[in-house]
Amino acid sequence: MRTTLNVFICVFAIILAGCSTLLLRPVDFSWPIEVAVKPDGKGNVKETRYQVSFNVKALLFEELQDSVAVTKHMLHILRDQAGYYFITAKGFKNVYVFGQGDGVLKLEKKIFISEKGLEAPALNQKTPYVHLINENKENAAPVVLTKDGIIEGGKK
Repeated sequence: MRTTLNVFICVFAIILAGCSTLLLRPVDFSWPIEVAVKPDGKGNVKETRYQVSFNVKALLFEELQDSVAVTKHMLHILRDQAGYYFITAKGFKNVYVFGQGDGVLKLEKKIFISEKGLEAPALNQKTPYVHLINENKENAAPVVLTKDGIIEGGKK
């Protein structure tokens, strides 16, 4: 009886040791520059350089309460070092932060930027932060973002 229990414990320990997850670190998922893409008539955006595509109808409805006129919006998308997608567009009041799920992009944070909406948004990677520039002026202070929101001290 004791021998059977010892054999069972040994086999169980070997199985658990074989199930440990292999982790490769560090990883940098960031894109060096933003991409600006227009959705097609069905609301799909596709960026071939980074091999990503998804449908934005739900996002446009969330932000603008309109998911019909999808082709008139140029979306600005940037992926940060941790792999989160930052998405905004002209006229948006928010920057949306999405994380990856099993075949989906899941909203992690909706970051309020401006009540009047963005006029000329641009996203820049300044690791470990994402900078949002919303003005055509060269010396305009950026809004400093992370997946959790605006960094204190960054322009609001």
